[in-house]
Amino acid sequence: MVRRVSIGALVAVAIGFVSAAAQAPAPKPALKDIKLVGDRFTPLTYAEMNAEQRSMIEHLIAGERTSTGGPFNVLLRSPEMGDIAQQLGARVRYHSALPARLNEMAILITARHWTAQYEWYAHKRLALQAGLNPAIVDAIGQGKRPAPMPREEQALYNFETELLETKQVSDATFRAAVAALGERGVVDLMVNMGYYQLVSMVLNVDRYPLPDGVKPELPLLK
Repeated sequence: MVRRVSIGALVAVAIGFVSAAAQAPAPKPALKDIKLVGDRFTPLTYAEMNAEQRSMIEHLIAGERTSTGGPFNVLLRSPEMGDIAQQLGARVRYHSALPARLNEMAILITARHWTAQYEWYAHKRLALQAGLNPAIVDAIGQGKRPAPMPREEQALYNFETELLETKQVSDATFRAAVAALGERGVVDLMVNMGYYQLVSMVLNVDRYPLPDGVKPELPLLK
């Protein structure tokens, strides 16, 4: 007996295959083909790395990242410290109690605070993909307070900017953050800020380049 399959069913299956392919993670580079980027810190090749540096980069590639772009060429100069840092960064990025859009928003605020052009370039796209309102992204990039903001975004923005600018947070700001994000969310936010300030310092000291053809988006703020 021959079963008839509707055109609609075939289309649905085809769409499913295409969707799965689009969502599949990018292939990880082979260790010998790793191409690091840097400026003041000369990019290392795998062949040039010592045993500790190879261990760090192997852990990095074995984790959830699919790229070695960013601070890692610099951190390889202190590979034991760098390995711990990259593990913390993976935890912050992929396992935060904060929803992805808020986690990325926090990274953008830090990038704006430090005028870290590559960090902004790398995470603006991720923030938009995670569902952060483009108007909020644009305002942060211009150094302006976004308005209006949903409750969670407002609580995060107030907490992070107040802490960055004054080194403290008021009782009212703290209570609002805990109410919106939870105590764990507030702690994960502070760890996010700490890690991405490290990344910002590393990138700015290295003068880490943007990809060819990409222009800096963040204007210098007075």
